[in-house]
Formats: sequence, C-alpha cells, structure tokens
Amino acid sequence: MVGASKKQQHHFVLIHGICHGAWCWYRVVTALEAAGHRVTALDTAGCGARPGRGEEVASFEEYSQPLLDAVAALPEGETAVLVAHSFGGQSLALVMERYPEKVAVAVFVTATMPAAGKPMTYAFKQLSQGKGPDFFMDCTLGTTSDPRNPDKTFLFGPKYMARRVYQLSPPEDLTLGISMVRPSRRFLNDETMNGNVLTVEMYGAVRHVYVVAEEDEWKPAEMQRLMASWNPGTEVMGLEGADHMPMFSKPRELSELLMVIANINKYTGS
Repeated sequence: MVGASKKQQHHFVLIHGICHGAWCWYRVVTALEAAGHRVTALDTAGCGARPGRGEEVASFEEYSQPLLDAVAALPEGETAVLVAHSFGGQSLALVMERYPEKVAVAVFVTATMPAAGKPMTYAFKQLSQGKGPDFFMDCTLGTTSDPRNPDKTFLFGPKYMARRVYQLSPPEDLTLGISMVRPSRRFLNDETMNGNVLTVEMYGAVRHVYVVAEEDEWKPAEMQRLMASWNPGTEVMGLEGADHMPMFSKPRELSELLMVIANINKYTGS
C-alpha cells in the first residue's frame, strides 16, 4: 500500500497568465496538496508578489526566468507536471525547448500554445485577428521610458474582466482579481518571441495536453483547438462551463483533470 501511495505523487508547477500571479491558483493548489501532491505556484518577473514593475522587465527571457530557474533546479532524474494558463503558455514552451527531459507532461490551460518552427508571436497575432480596440473595453496600455523595449504594458480593466475573463467565476474571485492584477508587457518586439526558437526535436518531443475552456469569451474554444492542431500529437480535453479562468470557474474539475493527466503519464511511461 505504501508503494502504491508513492506512485501517485506528482510535482505540479503552475504558471499564471498575463497581469496575474501565483495567487490565482489558490483553489487548485489547495486541492492538489490535499490529494498529497507537491505544488509550486510561482510569479514570473514583475508579476504577483515579485518586486519590480512590469515595465522594468527588459525581455521575455527575463520575464520567464523564475520558471526557467525552478525547472533547471529540479534534481537529476526528477520531472514535473508543468501547467500554464493563458500567456504563461509561451513561458512553458520556452522551458519545454530548454529542458524537455525535466517535463513529465506540459499542460496548456486555455493557454497561448506556440507552434514549433514559428515565432511565438505568430500565435499572438492569430489570437488578435478581428479584435478591434472596442473588444478590450476598459483595458489600458501603459507608457514605458525604455527605448530598448518600446512595448507598452497591458492591464485588464474591471469591466473587461467581468465580461470576458471572469464571467462564470465566483464574484469574490473577480473582486480578488481586480485588486491583484498588475500591468505586464507582452514582449511583441522581443528577440526570443520573434525568433524560431521552438523545435520539433525538443519542444515537440514533450508530451503536451491542451485543456479547452469551452466558455472562454476572450480566447474562443475554436481558437484554442486551432492552436492545439499546430502541434501534432497534442491531446485535447474539454472543460465544460469554464470561462478564461478555469481555476476559479471550475477549480475542482480542473484539479481532478490535472491529476488524471499526470497519472496517465506516470503509468504509461509516455
């Protein structure tokens, strides 16, 4: 019995989306830890509780460094289940390329999923098609004084969050989100984001699963499935009743699905 219990333990590393932080995973962290798993929810540079401002983060590499460091620090032979939400999918992709041997399975939760052989900005451009300024309602773009990186910061507006991001989530989580989001860069002119850094041999070799939030108003389900189709072998799983924030709108279902995904990888050796 002891051996069977040990087999079911996993290390989950959770990556948040733009403007958010590790705080947004609190319901999922609680559920996974209650089931006996180890969980690391981290803040990327300039986000969450991490010091510094978004406009001070000079590059996408710097933005992703906390995740890169966490995965690089895993003991030899240890792998983790990496779970990314929204913009965090691009940081996850970078880690898959750099450390494929340390990723047991990569899970994209209504996340931006780049395609091997294409710049990561390609996915962003596809997501942005047909969305005029009115779509983003009261979201704001901030100015920056860094001539090396003129990308403006982006910040969700409360009305936009209520209408397109948290529309099916508990109202208290919307209140939390409005109080906690921080301006963040999207790194549209970044060298790493615009280079062909993702390869089939590394990024494409990691087992990857896409969890579709079926009621996402910001990133429609059909767009999520399109991104998954760019990467052969992607397993696609739907999450009914989930808005763009499944960790709030469907926390129990998402947590259970993550454990199922991890166990499939564990027992099949895939």
